[in-house]
Amino acid sequence: MHNRNKFLIFIIAIVLLWYLGQAFHIDAQGIENYFKRFPVVYSGILFIILYVIVTFFIWLSKDVFRFTAAIVFGAYWSTLFIWIAETANAVILFYCARFLGRSFVENSLKGGVKNLDQRLAKINFFWLFMFRATPLIPFRFLDLACGLTPIAFSRYMWAVIFASPLRIFWVQYILAGVGKSIFSDPAAFSGYLSQNPTVFVFSLIYILVVFLVALKLKIQR
Repeated sequence: MHNRNKFLIFIIAIVLLWYLGQAFHIDAQGIENYFKRFPVVYSGILFIILYVIVTFFIWLSKDVFRFTAAIVFGAYWSTLFIWIAETANAVILFYCARFLGRSFVENSLKGGVKNLDQRLAKINFFWLFMFRATPLIPFRFLDLACGLTPIAFSRYMWAVIFASPLRIFWVQYILAGVGKSIFSDPAAFSGYLSQNPTVFVFSLIYILVVFLVALKLKIQR
């Protein structure tokens, strides 16, 4: 298949998946009730499988799955299950982008943009780790973007494996702590942080790191 045709398929697929995510509604309560029917081991396996399949086609469903996991499994188990699922997602999306779009991008680059592409191939593990560990770029877009670049798959996957749990656990711990009240009471989140100073301090440090990474990226542009 011609590189241009493969890239066109890639773009059309991204647009269709985005609109598909807008059109479908996920029943959070129904998912929660379903997973509660099974022991944690079996429901965890089902969760991972459904997370990978459903979120691949319906991107906005990730938030529903993450919140449901925090309620059903708690912070620690939900972090483990989501980490496994997101690792699988990273492999699938990276190779989809690499197969369908990389050749076209590589052949279309010229001048300074081509030099940038070559520099991306040498990006070190630290920056891949920071991109993955901080919520600056959604996992989905990061997986696709790295697949379009010459970044080595093995280097990116090490960042996925080691950095993703930090970002996932921060979100899951807070969701599990705040619970469903986050929807009915806007002050529930701030109230939870005020009652849990350790979580507040960790979140403050985490946000500071995110800010410094964002500032570093802005300076390098």
